[in-house]
Formats: sequence, structure tokens, C-alpha cells
Amino acid sequence: MLEQIEAEEQQPMDAAAAAAYNSIRNGGLLHVFSTGHSHMIVEEMFYRSGGLVPVNPILSDELMLHTGAITSTHMERQPGKAEEVLSKAALRPGDTIIISSNSGINVVPVEAALYAKKKGLTVVCVTSRQISEQLTPRSQTGKHLCEVADIVIDNHAPFGDGVFTIPGTQQVTGGASTFGSLFIAQRIVLKIENLYLRSGEMPPILRSANIPGGDEFNEKAVAQYRDRIPALS
Repeated sequence: MLEQIEAEEQQPMDAAAAAAYNSIRNGGLLHVFSTGHSHMIVEEMFYRSGGLVPVNPILSDELMLHTGAITSTHMERQPGKAEEVLSKAALRPGDTIIISSNSGINVVPVEAALYAKKKGLTVVCVTSRQISEQLTPRSQTGKHLCEVADIVIDNHAPFGDGVFTIPGTQQVTGGASTFGSLFIAQRIVLKIENLYLRSGEMPPILRSANIPGGDEFNEKAVAQYRDRIPALS
């Protein structure tokens, strides 16, 4: 699956990296948003060793699993929830946002993409085309996430999000989408960094806080972004 992504998704990953690079170079941010298990792409891209500093993680407890798994499933189908969350995220015209949704059918990711586009952001989505094509959208727009995003990156997760089938059944297991999506996240980060290096600049990246000097390095690195990224507190 990862080999498929590397072979077939270079163009959209390059486009996503270019959009984010331009946003950051012009004083903006790369925002990342998702729901359910897909939210792990948000944490993967935020405040980690070797990661980019100007990444704004948009996380809502109601849309994640740790405070109520069943509740989060219901919430990601609620009209208006995306605008409620994103309206507090300091989105600005010219910024870029990555929205990850494996199925691409739920209301919140689709409405999030539409809201961000209305605000003047470039919208990148990470999704499974194979899954989306076989499922009916839940949004009143009748659209899948991949149909409303500016740039679409396929994580190549199989239908049902499992790479194995229990013998004698149709039940799949071995969750795949997280591996694909996090791989895509890191590929985009590396591509952004390469754009900086080609321009003769050092990319704004973090060090591990667990190595000597890491805390001091990171304190300087995040200083200019504290006002726009609340999670850097």
C-alpha cells in the first residue's frame, strides 16, 4: 500500500507541499484537521522532532475517541459542527489546510473543506478513493470529500479499512488507513523542507525535546507562531 502511494501520489503530494510552502513563506500556516481515528494525522504533523513548526492542529474532543467513541461517530455526522470548530481556528486567506477522512462521506470533513475554501484556503484531502466510490455521502451536498477538495491524495486503504480477511468470513482486520495517511503526512513534510533547501533556506523544524539543547532550540523556533497556534502554549 505504501509503495502504491509512493508510485501514484507524487503529483498531488508535490502540489500539497507547494501550497503549504507558499502559505508558510507568506506568513501563513498549514492547518490540519480530522475526526475519529483519522485525527492521528493531526498529531503526527504537530510539534514533533523533525516536524514543521508552523502547523496548526485543529482538534476537538467531541470529534475524537478518548472522551466518547460512539459520541464522536455521531458528532462527525452533524451539520454545522465543522464551522463551529473551524471558526475558532484562526484560518486566514492564503493558508493551506489538510483534511483527512478515510471514507470521505461524513458531514464534518466535507463541510470543513467547503468552509475552508470559502475562507480562501487551499484544501488538501487525504482519503481512500476506493472506499469513497463505494459509499453514499452523508452530507446534504451529496459530495464526497474528494469532490470538494482542491488537491486529493489517495491513501490507497482498501474497502473496510483492513488488509486481511478473517478466514471463512467477509470480516476484514488489520487497519490500514492510519499507516497510509501518516506516511503521506511525512512525505509532505519532507517535500516542504526540500522546497526550503532548494531556495537556500533552513526549514522551520523542531528538535527532540529529549536531546541536549532541544528545549532551548524549540523555544526560539516556536516564538513567532505562538500568537496564531494556541496549542504551542
